[in-house]
Amino acid sequence: MRIRAAVTETPGGPFVIQTVDLEAPRPHEVLVRIAAAGLCHTDLSMQASWPRRRTPMVFGHEGAGVVEAVGADVTALVPGDHVCLTFHSCGRCAQCAAGHPAYCHSQQTLNVSGGRGDGTTPLSRDGSPVHGAFFGQSSFATFALAHERNAIRVPADLPAVVAAPLGCGVQTGAGTVINRLRPEPGSSLVVIGAGGVGLSALMAAVVLGCDPVIVIEPVAARRALATELGATAALDPRAADDLGTAVLDLTGGGAHHIVDTTSRPEMLRQAVTALRPRGDLALVGIGTTVDFDVMSLLSRGIRVHGVIEGDADPARFIPELVDLHRRGLFPLDRLIATFPFENIGDAVTGMRDGTAIKPVLTFD
Repeated sequence: MRIRAAVTETPGGPFVIQTVDLEAPRPHEVLVRIAAAGLCHTDLSMQASWPRRRTPMVFGHEGAGVVEAVGADVTALVPGDHVCLTFHSCGRCAQCAAGHPAYCHSQQTLNVSGGRGDGTTPLSRDGSPVHGAFFGQSSFATFALAHERNAIRVPADLPAVVAAPLGCGVQTGAGTVINRLRPEPGSSLVVIGAGGVGLSALMAAVVLGCDPVIVIEPVAARRALATELGATAALDPRAADDLGTAVLDLTGGGAHHIVDTTSRPEMLRQAVTALRPRGDLALVGIGTTVDFDVMSLLSRGIRVHGVIEGDADPARFIPELVDLHRRGLFPLDRLIATFPFENIGDAVTGMRDGTAIKPVLTFD
């Protein structure tokens, strides 16, 4: 079938909306008419570094929409189901069997290889392959093929613009707190970076009764929103003489937990000093190499967690987030800025200049 997709022709090149061809679903695949797709920093970082040999490429990994058709062996979904698309996993390896599909042994092949697990791509243009299946979906398009494992049914009355970010950014932030750190009520938690992932972590901390909850963010509007969402304090890293000391004072001796979404070396080094003995530092941002003084970690028993996708099992966790949202405990709507699909360039600009916390593309 003919669809419209945002195609990246060269590494670091812009998203250009073009007409491409999409295959029919294979036995375990579902065809989804995309109603909304979140734009994530992962899309931009991958676009910037994507290998030339895997271009042209269609990105997008926070899709939401309606199932139009299903493959012959699909049993969990039917046409008409509303779904949130998330990362893909094999469902068979030890990590998937243990309930940790974010660490699937086939993670790279199924999500960031530019094709399906067998190396094929469902997209083409004028008879030539267009790479896709990004996170098992490539949802910067009017239609996408997903696998039944990474298409999660959501209520039909849940707005697609709310459902879309659940598939990656929201479950990453919220899941890091709920699934990995699992803070006790009354424990202190610090979030570095108040983007979509960071504010999702903040909202999860508030739901779990953390106190105090502190946000570190340079953009004033985001600090204000963090406070409205329940942050006890919101600090400007440029204004504080010593962030570590400020956090120590606010937490009465150091934070129990810190979630870093920035992967900035200078912030991470300060984060270590701001933790109390046996505190937890969770790393969720994509970044570069960071040097730590090993003794500063050993002597205080600091635990460092690397977390992908909030260590979530989407089939279980996304419905939990939907329930929190419907109960008014997770006001994700406050983070979202919508852009028509045709204006994807404006969404990219909004993400880069900080004016859009969570850009979401909408489709006619």
